[in-house]
Amino acid sequence: MQLIRIILVASFNHRFVKYTIITTVFFILFTTMGWGQQKKIVKLKPIKEKSSFHALVKLDTLQTMVELKSLIHNVQYELRYASKHNFTRKRLYPRNTNTTYLRLNPALALAKVAEDLKEKGLGIKIWDAYRPYRTTVRFWELIHDERFVANPSKGSGHNRGTSVDLTLVDLRTGKELAMPTPYDDFSTAAFHGATNIDDVRIRNRLLLRTTMEKFGFVALETEWWHYSWPGASAYEVLDLSFTALRSMIQ
Repeated sequence: MQLIRIILVASFNHRFVKYTIITTVFFILFTTMGWGQQKKIVKLKPIKEKSSFHALVKLDTLQTMVELKSLIHNVQYELRYASKHNFTRKRLYPRNTNTTYLRLNPALALAKVAEDLKEKGLGIKIWDAYRPYRTTVRFWELIHDERFVANPSKGSGHNRGTSVDLTLVDLRTGKELAMPTPYDDFSTAAFHGATNIDDVRIRNRLLLRTTMEKFGFVALETEWWHYSWPGASAYEVLDLSFTALRSMIQ
């Protein structure tokens, strides 16, 4: 400290040295006190073991995971993360993944959605529902932007089996109805409030929303395809593989 005082006194009138000293002092304070450092992502500790999941369900049957085709026989799957046909351009689920899940209450509600749509000659196609926590971590490593992917320190509704990404299909032809954007489009055209699209797409978007909300789901305003079941925090984050879930449910 004595040396610093001497330097300060000796060079106080020298503008360059004065600036250098002040800058150095602030740099030391900045680094030693941790100012400006990025917060580290604290990963959750999801349920990974089948025994732990069994114990959870035994305590609370609403934590049960349901394979959606067991309730909705005309549902279509196009699980995008089991292929490279997704925004990451990487396969994030095993290639042969052909099952997907929701917790008991949202699964039952989605079955009611499908029944309601069936009266109009329509059905649903699911792009993603339950998503293992490890995939959310992988998303974060690839994108690292909370505008587009969930932060692993929080987990997501998909990790909890309470969120679903879906669209409408014509049951007669099996074809998707026209919607504002493709799946996982991160432009403002994917927002529910977007109006710079044709009337047919707006009507189809609204039909999906009103039907999902009729049976208790909540829309995500920035993604027309994403719907969540309320009270997701009541459900544990899971990192069980699809194979593990299939072996427990069959």
